[in-house]
Amino acid sequence: MTFFARALATAFGAGYSPIAPGTAGTAVAVPLAYLAAPLPWWQFLIVTAVVTAIGIWAAGRADASWGTHDSGRIVIDEVAGYFVTVSLVDRSDWVMLIVGFFVFRLFDIVTPPPVRWIDRNVRGGAGVVLDDIAAGIQGCAVMMATWWFLREWPR
Repeated sequence: MTFFARALATAFGAGYSPIAPGTAGTAVAVPLAYLAAPLPWWQFLIVTAVVTAIGIWAAGRADASWGTHDSGRIVIDEVAGYFVTVSLVDRSDWVMLIVGFFVFRLFDIVTPPPVRWIDRNVRGGAGVVLDDIAAGIQGCAVMMATWWFLREWPR
């Protein structure tokens, strides 16, 4: 079971990237979001909730097996956070998916409040994943504003 938890937590190996594993984990999420583009937003949110719940379990289990807290190898949190970021925009539009990639990475790296508070105060798998969910919510707000601007601006 530990092997399975580690495989999920590392997004099937992306977390072992020697350079920017969080970015590699987010990159794994981009084509997955595109594949889920036919789903309506509410079904995509259910998928996101399932990924989040599995991520909390896998991150907690993987960290315990490695004796770490929020190991850099764990990137399932980036997958879940990115899914939140692009959940309410057109996921069939590659431009929006790429913009979402950079927006999410910005919030994940900068860790503005409340992302930073969650990162520092929530322990276990929940702490590993929920700070990225908070970054994803902030990213989603930016994406919604961007999507609206791009649709309305030429008029």
